[in-house]
Amino acid sequence: MKQQGKAVAYALLAVLCWSTIGSAFKISLRYLDFLHLLLFSSFFAMIVLFLAVLVQKKIPLLAAVRGKEVARSALMGLLNPFLYYVVLLKAYELLPAQEAGTLNYIWPLVLVLLSIPLLRQRISGWSILAILISFSGILIISTHGDITGLRFSNPLGVVLAVGSAVFWALFWILNIRDPREEVTKLFLNFVFGFAYTLILVLVVSDFHLPGWEGWAGSVYLGLFEMGITFILWLKALKLSSTTAKVSNLIYLSPFISLMFIHFVVGEMILLSTIVGLCFIIGGIILQQYLKA
Repeated sequence: MKQQGKAVAYALLAVLCWSTIGSAFKISLRYLDFLHLLLFSSFFAMIVLFLAVLVQKKIPLLAAVRGKEVARSALMGLLNPFLYYVVLLKAYELLPAQEAGTLNYIWPLVLVLLSIPLLRQRISGWSILAILISFSGILIISTHGDITGLRFSNPLGVVLAVGSAVFWALFWILNIRDPREEVTKLFLNFVFGFAYTLILVLVVSDFHLPGWEGWAGSVYLGLFEMGITFILWLKALKLSSTTAKVSNLIYLSPFISLMFIHFVVGEMILLSTIVGLCFIIGGIILQQYLKA
C-alpha cells in the first residue's frame, strides 16, 4: 500500500472510532455518573499514552521536562481532559446523544472566533457569514426545528454542549503554540487531568468502583476516544502528503455517529438534527474554503 493510501486508512480508522464515541458516552452514563466516567476513562487513557511513549522510546523526553513545561501541561490538562470532558459528559447526561454530540462539532468555528482576540487574526465578512450559518444549525438542533418559538429542548444541556467546544478550542490554540512532541505532552496533560478529576470526585462525590459495565465503558472511552485514536490520527497526518487530504475525512464522523446512535443507543434521529448538522458542517467547510 502506498504511503498516501496508508494515511487515508489510518484516518478512516480514527474517524470510525470517534464516530462510536457518542453512543459509548450515552451507554456508559447508564452505569456511571459523568465524573466517575471521566475519572476512570482518563486513567485508562493515561496508561495507554504512557505505553505509547514507552514503545516509541520517548521516555527521555519525559525525563527532560522542566518547571515551565510542567506548568504548561498543568494548564492544558485543566482544559483537556478535565474541563472539556466534565462539561461535555454532563451535556450528554442532559441531552439526547444526537444533540450533545452534534452541537459539540461547532468547535472549529469557536476556534475562529477565539483566534480574533487571542491570536490577533482578522476575520472577513464571508467568515462571519460562515459562522452565522453554523450557529443557525445550533438553533435548529437545540429547538428541534422550532426556531421562531425558541423553545429549547434543554437550555442547560445546550449551553454545556456548546461550551465544551469553547474549552476544546482554547486547548487547541495553546496546543499549536506548544512545540513539544505530541504524544509526550498529551500524556502529561492526562496526568494532570486525571489528578484534577480525582480531586473533584473526592470533594463533591462519593468515590466508588463501577460494575463491569462501567469498567467496560471506561476502558473503551479511554482507548478509543482519548488514547489510541489520537495516535492513529497523528500517524495519518504524518504519512499524508498534505494535511487536507486526510483532515477533511473528519466531516464523515458526525454523520456516521448518528447511525451508531440510532442503531446502538436506540434514539430516533430527528430531521432537525440532520438539517442542523448540515448547516454546522456547511459553515465549517465554507470557513475552511475561505482560508484556503
